[in-house]
Amino acid sequence: MVQVRSFSASAIQPHLDEVAALRIAVFRDWPYLYDGDAAYERSYLATYAQAASSLFVLAFDGARVVGASTAVALVEETEAIRAPFERMGRDLVEVCYFGESVLLPQYRGRGLGHRFFDEREAHARRRDGLAFTAFCSVVRAQDDPRRPLEYRGNDAFWCKRGYAPVDGLRCTLDWPELGEAGSIAHDLQFWLRAWESS
Repeated sequence: MVQVRSFSASAIQPHLDEVAALRIAVFRDWPYLYDGDAAYERSYLATYAQAASSLFVLAFDGARVVGASTAVALVEETEAIRAPFERMGRDLVEVCYFGESVLLPQYRGRGLGHRFFDEREAHARRRDGLAFTAFCSVVRAQDDPRRPLEYRGNDAFWCKRGYAPVDGLRCTLDWPELGEAGSIAHDLQFWLRAWESS
């Protein structure tokens, strides 16, 4: 029986190594092809673990972390994530940014993806002045020969949740990719959902 529990930044420390290992395992697959690096994971997760506004939503099978999802106020995100919004003139205070949603393959199809969004959106809605929730996803060519034939993207799922890609709202992030030497740049597209001001 999978249980879902939410943690604030101050309470997440005992689970950070498991979240890092989960990210490395899940993002190794298409479309990220991430050649995981523990040092990078520690630095990345520190942004969330030190942010007063952050939320970690974890899925447990017994004591094992099998899924994880994060949220943080955009003003506490890294410059690479904030900058595209600033260039478009968005007020960062109005945006809650969703980091990853990672789930081991054998636990998919059980509604946990929706639960991750439900928990993060409820967290965001408790903030005064919220106007948008947002996340980004890597952009890959449809004809990329590495794309698995059975791969189904999440676009339809995200649209049903009320999110849409915003033209021109993209960022570039570097990470080591399987089969490549060193880190390479990747384009990521932001998706937004608009909310009435709370």
